[in-house]
Amino acid sequence: MTRVGAIDCGTNSIRLLIADAHDGQLRDVHRETRIVRLGQGVDATGRFAPDALERTRVALVDYAALCAANGVDRIRMVATSATRDAGNRDVFFAMTADVLGAVVDGSVAEVISGGEEAELSFRGAVNELDSAAAPFVIVDLGGGSTEIVLGTDAVVASFSADIGCVRLTERCLHTDPPTAAEVAAAREVVRERLGEALRVVPVERARTWVGVAGTMTTISALAQNMTTYDSVAIHLSRIGTDRLLTVCDGLIGMSRAQRAALGPMHEGRADVIGGGAIVIEELAFAFRERAGIDALIVSEHDILDGIALSIAL
Repeated sequence: MTRVGAIDCGTNSIRLLIADAHDGQLRDVHRETRIVRLGQGVDATGRFAPDALERTRVALVDYAALCAANGVDRIRMVATSATRDAGNRDVFFAMTADVLGAVVDGSVAEVISGGEEAELSFRGAVNELDSAAAPFVIVDLGGGSTEIVLGTDAVVASFSADIGCVRLTERCLHTDPPTAAEVAAAREVVRERLGEALRVVPVERARTWVGVAGTMTTISALAQNMTTYDSVAIHLSRIGTDRLLTVCDGLIGMSRAQRAALGPMHEGRADVIGGGAIVIEELAFAFRERAGIDALIVSEHDILDGIALSIAL
């Protein structure tokens, strides 16, 4: 058994999983998410903002301390969409090397491609799914990108689309609540990017749609009328498409204050989840039309679990 530390640093959040790995399975020791908005303004400027880097550093210092306190043997930290796009990512890498190297010598963040991000998300999501429900189309909806992956026990095809809840909000949804014209413009952006993805990934072969990451899990909580976030009830929950569209429509039309007042809503997600809801709606329309899929399965296990499995002995 190996105790591993996995860190996923995305556009909106930085997440930690400390787990014991044995025979291809993980047993959680500690799992945590913090909204740091590393990708703040990156879509427009192409650079990390100093405040965003500092928020990320503070969270990472705490994560490193948790890894040390829990006797982690191996650490892997990956950075995704925002870091792929940022021109000053060398500052980010220097910071991660300084913080993580104090726990496990030589540890540093690595930026991964959209393809590798899709592979890790797929591995983390399908590890405990019933193969009878395959082929799966896994959707990892992040802050800067959305990975769409088709496979059964291995990836058949994948595509990383440059749309995510933060990127779409910063680009299109400027009013609070967004205007009809802004929502329409956002939908056009999403349809264009999804059109590229669906030319690469033959989703018509899929039998089951699985959604991962914070936007998906929050929408599951809302679809189940939760007053507080319950990860056990969210994990592998099933949401029919009609219910899914109702929840998404409501979120898109709300103000930030209204979203923030919803019980399961993380305060750092309230301003961007409307953009994520637009992406989910357009995916739901496409999967219903192309594959006859009429429900979303939401998993709490995702790229973070894939990262942990990738360094398990």
